[in-house]
Amino acid sequence: MSFYFEIIKKQANGMARAGVLHTPHGDILTPVFAPVGTQATVKAVQPRDLRDIGASLVLANTYHLHLRPGADLIAEMGGLHRFMAWDRPILTDSGGFQVFSLASINKIDDQGVSFRSHLDGSSQRLTPESATRIQEQLGADIIMCFDQCPPPTDRAVVEKAVARTIHWARRCREAHPDDSTQALFGIQQGGIFPDLRQQSSAALIALDFSGYAVGGLAVGENKPDMYTTLDACVPMLPEDKPRYLMGVGAPDDLTEAIWRGIDIFDCVLPTRIARHGAVFTPSGVVNIGRQQFAHDERPIDPTCDCTCCTSFSRAYLRHLVKAKELLAHTLLSIHNIRFLINHVQKMRQAILDDNLDVYKTSFLLQYLQST
Repeated sequence: MSFYFEIIKKQANGMARAGVLHTPHGDILTPVFAPVGTQATVKAVQPRDLRDIGASLVLANTYHLHLRPGADLIAEMGGLHRFMAWDRPILTDSGGFQVFSLASINKIDDQGVSFRSHLDGSSQRLTPESATRIQEQLGADIIMCFDQCPPPTDRAVVEKAVARTIHWARRCREAHPDDSTQALFGIQQGGIFPDLRQQSSAALIALDFSGYAVGGLAVGENKPDMYTTLDACVPMLPEDKPRYLMGVGAPDDLTEAIWRGIDIFDCVLPTRIARHGAVFTPSGVVNIGRQQFAHDERPIDPTCDCTCCTSFSRAYLRHLVKAKELLAHTLLSIHNIRFLINHVQKMRQAILDDNLDVYKTSFLLQYLQST
């Protein structure tokens, strides 16, 4: 089998686990954080640098690549791996989140979604079948079902979204029955309502997907509600399949979600905050553009092994930020992505060493001290 998820060790007193997801483009050690390469590029970071900082999986965006340059062109160029010069695993989302975020210019029906392109205003249409076909053309290792991502606290809207997402998942599975070269993941919806999460899970499990995502979180609810929802909904998913929490990347959220049994994460956060001069540190997020760093010879994080921290001072990085130099985006993005990858790798090792509870407590105590 091209795809196989292997659990190496489980946390003795909780849901966390260390595993390996075997794919055609290499093994992914889980838990894993995937940088987001929306338009077939992780913003400001070369594939070479991603490999150097330990990235084993990247995410690309179906919606954006469908509109530009188009799935046909990418397929003609040999698929997404060759097109973006990335030889490790790729995950593509279905485009559903982006489409539904364009609430003012879309129209949803049971067959799919009609919307206008944010690029040129042209009329576009996505259905479960077309979203699946586009991802097949892109050639990603992991592809996602087309789903409806609702506001998580509006029960009436969430109920309709769950029913529609189940219906669309069946159509995605019919359009992609064979996972031998590309693994199709189902997406659990249900907002913050456990009974709707259970309804969604039961229907998806019956379709026997290669993995299952938790969707519709970190989209407006507070952190306690997100954690409470994870407590309820993660045990509903099959234990022998990878679990993917979509769009979550804050270090404290990764800690809490891994503790609750999540295996895969993606988020734009590390590159987005880098473009605003912010960096992750063991003591929380720091704005490196502050005056206090103007004469600071220290690296951002003395314990970090990325090229940003081993080569450059806070003073130099502050200068780049204040001068609006593009190198600031690159260096700070490299550091932030490495910080998250390293953090998740340490949690994996803590699971293997039977001391995850110690690591979790110690990390959160230091990281949250500034908030």
